[in-house]
Amino acid sequence: MTNAPANLRAVRTLLLEHLDVNKGLARSQDLDPDEVGIVGNTAHRGGYHCGSDRVVSGDYSVVESSRDRTGLTLDAAALDVGDFSIRVGGKAHTLASFSVWLVAQCKAGTADTRDIREIIYSPDGKTVKRWDRLGRRSTGDSSHRWHTHISFHRDAIKAGRDLTPLFRRYLTEIGLIKAKPLEDDMQTSDPIKIPGWAKTTWPDDRGLQDGEISVETSLAGGYTHARLAQERTAQLVTMVDALARLVGGQDAAAIVAEIRAQHEQTRAAVAGIVPAVLAELPDEGPVSREDLVAALTAVLGSVDGATPQG
Repeated sequence: MTNAPANLRAVRTLLLEHLDVNKGLARSQDLDPDEVGIVGNTAHRGGYHCGSDRVVSGDYSVVESSRDRTGLTLDAAALDVGDFSIRVGGKAHTLASFSVWLVAQCKAGTADTRDIREIIYSPDGKTVKRWDRLGRRSTGDSSHRWHTHISFHRDAIKAGRDLTPLFRRYLTEIGLIKAKPLEDDMQTSDPIKIPGWAKTTWPDDRGLQDGEISVETSLAGGYTHARLAQERTAQLVTMVDALARLVGGQDAAAIVAEIRAQHEQTRAAVAGIVPAVLAELPDEGPVSREDLVAALTAVLGSVDGATPQG
């Protein structure tokens, strides 16, 4: 029998956790559990709500994409979201605005939409529209005036890929989930050592004296992210460069050129970190600006020749 896969159940749970009236926010119309469906009823045949036991001959949810053909299992690959209307910070959010937001993300090609095949929805509760990644269809039946259908490519379901980031991002943007503090992404195990600076242990700033600034706190997050991006870019350049030599094709060479351009942009960004940090520092402190520039130059100099400017 057709199953509701774990990754779609996770999306369902996430939406209900934050849009169900029982969670305590004032709403004019909440999202009830029976309004978020995955598996079609027993009479349902064909389409993404059905697994391999219910697909039909020539089923569009199988034959139109190799991602669906290779990913076909007993799992359903679609989610229906029912009508809702909530207010967060005085602003209304509805099924229609949610659906329009989803489609906009798909059209923009954001990374967390790559597994969505189609969205059938209504932007106004009257007109039914359809966004189709394959460009095959543009309409849907009238039931989609009060519910939005989201199909996922079956290979993503089969692989158990996490499908919650897109929906978590929506809930964050409208204010139902708090954004993750930036410093949570700035942890590093290699603290920046500044000669003469009172505090060099990252990320704990306790122990700083009045008037002292933790250069680690100001710099380490941006430096670490830029450095990692640079290293990964360099690895890509090496790999694709080897591919270009192997196949000798112009397409591969063009890819190399594009990656090299991105590589240079990252390197320039790394070099630009230093003046940004220096601009925030006092003119006088426990170490001279000249010594600070020299120390930062030594730290960043290993990043593919990036040269800080003081």
